[in-house]
Order: sequence, then structure tokens, then C-alpha cells
Amino acid sequence: MAKKEGFKVQTAFRFDKELLDLVKEKAKAQRRSLNNYLEILMLKDVGNIPNDETKEAIAEARNGKLERIENLDDWLEKL
Repeated sequence: MAKKEGFKVQTAFRFDKELLDLVKEKAKAQRRSLNNYLEILMLKDVGNIPNDETKEAIAEARNGKLERIENLDDWLEKL
């Protein structure tokens, strides 16, 4: 996902008060705003979702369709 500078959408969430208090403490300990802390957490989670190209590569690897590299130097020269 490409980051679009200056393109932010305001939204509202409902959180359990005790959970929100704990999250605020974590944000403060990292010297982040609550908004920034939650945004970082969500980006870390969403960033772990593979795109289509990565999904294809994973499928190839699981099906044994990968090129075996016997000598790294030789392989790098081919690139």
C-alpha cells in the first residue's frame, strides 16, 4: 500500500476504557500520540498481508518450483 502524503481520513472508534487507558500509556512511553501509535500498530498488521506476486512466490516455494542455489557467487553473476 503506497502512503499518500497528506491524505488522512478522520474516523471514530469505540474502545473499552481500560484497554484505551493501557494503549495511551504505551503511546506515551514511546513518546507518540495516541493516533500515531494506533496507526503504527495497524500498519504493522496490514503490512504482513502478502500481495499477489508474493502469494504466487509462496505457492511456487511450497510446490518445490524454486531454483536451487549451489554457489551464491555464481548465481549472483547471472543476475
